[in-house]
Amino acid sequence: MKVHVSTFGCSANQASAEVMMATIRSLGHELVSEKNADVVVLNTCTVKYSTEQKILHKIRELGEKGREVIVAGCMPEVQLEDIIHNNPDAHILGVNSISRIGDVLNSIAEPQLSSHHISRQALHVFSSEPQGFINVPRFRFNSNIHICQLSQGCNNACSYCIVRFVRGPLKSFNPDSIIEDIKQGVAEGCREIWLTSQDNAQYGTDIGYLLPQLLKRICDIPGDFKVRVGMMNPFSVLPILDELLNAFDHDKIYKLIHLPIQSASNDVLKRMNRLHSIEEANHIINCFRDRFDDLTLFTDIIVGFPGEQDADFMKTVEWVKEYKPEKVNISRYTPRPHTKALEYRNIDSRIVAQRSNELHAVCEEVKIAVRKSMMGWKGRVFISKEAKVKGLMARTASYKPVVIPESSAIPGSYCEVEIFDATPGYFLGRTRIDI
Repeated sequence: MKVHVSTFGCSANQASAEVMMATIRSLGHELVSEKNADVVVLNTCTVKYSTEQKILHKIRELGEKGREVIVAGCMPEVQLEDIIHNNPDAHILGVNSISRIGDVLNSIAEPQLSSHHISRQALHVFSSEPQGFINVPRFRFNSNIHICQLSQGCNNACSYCIVRFVRGPLKSFNPDSIIEDIKQGVAEGCREIWLTSQDNAQYGTDIGYLLPQLLKRICDIPGDFKVRVGMMNPFSVLPILDELLNAFDHDKIYKLIHLPIQSASNDVLKRMNRLHSIEEANHIINCFRDRFDDLTLFTDIIVGFPGEQDADFMKTVEWVKEYKPEKVNISRYTPRPHTKALEYRNIDSRIVAQRSNELHAVCEEVKIAVRKSMMGWKGRVFISKEAKVKGLMARTASYKPVVIPESSAIPGSYCEVEIFDATPGYFLGRTRIDI
């Protein structure tokens, strides 16, 4: 059959898509564009209401066109009724069940192979335990990047978050299995290793083997590659902060932290049940910046959480101006099913939109200042992949993106560059000495 996989959401979902696509190809099916597909796999995300509505529309639209649909990812775990309401014939693949996509494809193919018309029931496949996430073949979106999922689930209970209901309590994967998974990725030519989960700093708290220990073992793997440590919540970083700083010392780890503050108001953080204060988040950032001069900071902020006053919002604006994160994922709060915050009274959507627009403008000012400060920068960069535009995509030690239009370097190598210009998405550099 001709199959298309459409993926929404985080890098963990992206990794799941790569595993499913490898399975689809190994079974003799063909990966094609959506318009040419017999079967469309929707690997869903339900973190945001807008994404959920977009996906439900797609599920309904494909059903009306008579297309076979497999709904995978997060939505089946918490919004099965919504999916079935929009497309009763949709096949369902639970978030832990990516290894069983072959079963669903076989159920679709069997009636087609028969000489008789056979009515069949839509197949629903759920698993209580995560299976097939590591040490399995991948069909990668980028041949130079290996995404390794460290764990499934989360043990915390942020009042706005639906993901813990989707993926369940924390289940950390075996560290030996993770090391073998990454070794295989490096052996297959990957030069960037992305570590992902719902909260990387929470890794191993259920098995007594913590993230700093794992990072040290990863860095001991032979080969020229870089490690990008994904999102870590402040309350999970605090207990391991000193050990984590030591682990980040290694040259293989990008000096990048993705630390979601969500709000700079302690009153809002308390209603969010975030388990950290803004002072504690600031302490983590300051410790990393004291240790690594060129640290890159990513963060997430929710605008318009129930109960957020003008003064609370202004604290967040002032925080962005002071701490100058290079990237801010801004979300307008929308209530999600099953969450505690669903009980709260929402802020007028016009106020939320106004605050969001204001924060976006401030973040853009910060990005422009960062771009200006990097003009004329000279240093060593790691060539990670071919750029989407002409040339090579390189990364500084702190993960800042530098496109080199002309260079004799190859992915996996280093070179010296000088930054001479910038676009909204990346810097432009000229090679000084290929090494």
